[in-house]
Amino acid sequence: MATATTPPLVIRPLTPERWPDLEAVFGARGCSVARRCWCMYYRLSGGDAFGTMQGGAHAQSRKTQLQSLVDTHGAPGLIGYRTTDFAPVGWVSLGPRADFARLARSPVMKAVDDRPVWSIVCFVVPSPHRGQGVARALLDGAVEYARQQGATTLEAYPVDRAAPSSDESMWFGAKTMYDRAGFREVARRKPERPVVRLELEVTRG
Repeated sequence: MATATTPPLVIRPLTPERWPDLEAVFGARGCSVARRCWCMYYRLSGGDAFGTMQGGAHAQSRKTQLQSLVDTHGAPGLIGYRTTDFAPVGWVSLGPRADFARLARSPVMKAVDDRPVWSIVCFVVPSPHRGQGVARALLDGAVEYARQQGATTLEAYPVDRAAPSSDESMWFGAKTMYDRAGFREVARRKPERPVVRLELEVTRG
C-alpha cells in the first residue's frame, strides 16, 4: 500500500515483526507524549488510563498492552516508511470504533449514531519529519487500509483552528487535512473539535 507524497512513503500495518519500527517512531524527538501513552488512552475506559502516566512503570504498562494487542489481535494502526531508506517516520492509530472504549465517554467524540464506523484516533510524527506530508500520507494509507478491511465509514476527530497549534490536541490531526481527503463534517460538540466522516467503497481481495 504505497502513497505518493514528498518525500515518498510506503504505509504498512503494524505487525509483530514491525514492532521495533514503532519503538523507533515513539522514541524519536517530539514524541514524548506518545511514549507515555503508547496510543492506549482511547482503547481503555478506566479512570487512570492517562492521569497517572508520570511514572515509568505506567508507560511500560501501556507499551506492554499495545504490544500484546499487536501480538494477539492484529494491527492497531499503520507505520509510514520513507521509500529511500525504509526508515519509519510516522504512525496512525485506527480501527473499529468499538475498539476505542473511551470514545463512548467523550462529550466531543461520542457516537453520532449507531453505524459501525471505523475511527482514526491519533497521528504520531517525530519532529524532524513534520511539515513534509507524512500525516497526509498516513491518512491516505488509513483510508485504503480501512477500505480493504471492509469498513464502510471512516470517522475522525480533528482540530479546527485558524492558527497553527503545537499543543497535544494536534495528535488528532487538522481538519484541513481531512477536508482535502474528502471527509465531511457530521457533528460538532465543541467549537474547535468537529467529527468528520468519509464513506468508503469496499474493496476485497
